[in-house]
Amino acid sequence: MSRIHTLAFPQERGWTEPEIRSLLTSPHVFSACRPHGFALVRDVAGEAELLTLAVDPAHQRQGIASAIMAEWMQSCRATEAFLEVAADNHAALALYARHRFAVTGQRRAYYTRQGQPPVDALLMRAALTPRQMP
Repeated sequence: MSRIHTLAFPQERGWTEPEIRSLLTSPHVFSACRPHGFALVRDVAGEAELLTLAVDPAHQRQGIASAIMAEWMQSCRATEAFLEVAADNHAALALYARHRFAVTGQRRAYYTRQGQPPVDALLMRAALTPRQMP
């Protein structure tokens, strides 16, 4: 996961293996995985937060991210999901819009870029249909 995250976010510091492992020790965090991609999601108190979604750049534009999105959105118990995304990440914005996310807020100059001006973070939300409990 760490290798994929580092490849997917070259303009930022990729998450390390210990950081990812630490997140996954929480009873409220789970992963949705496909070959060449994954998402980490926190599902607590009726809300699901997409912590990260990463696909190896050599395998992007093949539907992997969309499949991962569908998987985690259908498997969590929350009624609402939220995330934040860099305003310049047009591919992610299009993906999230296809999965019914809408922009609800903005954090100005949130993401730093080496040698470039900072980029705003867009906050997005979507309603979910929680899975049925057995």
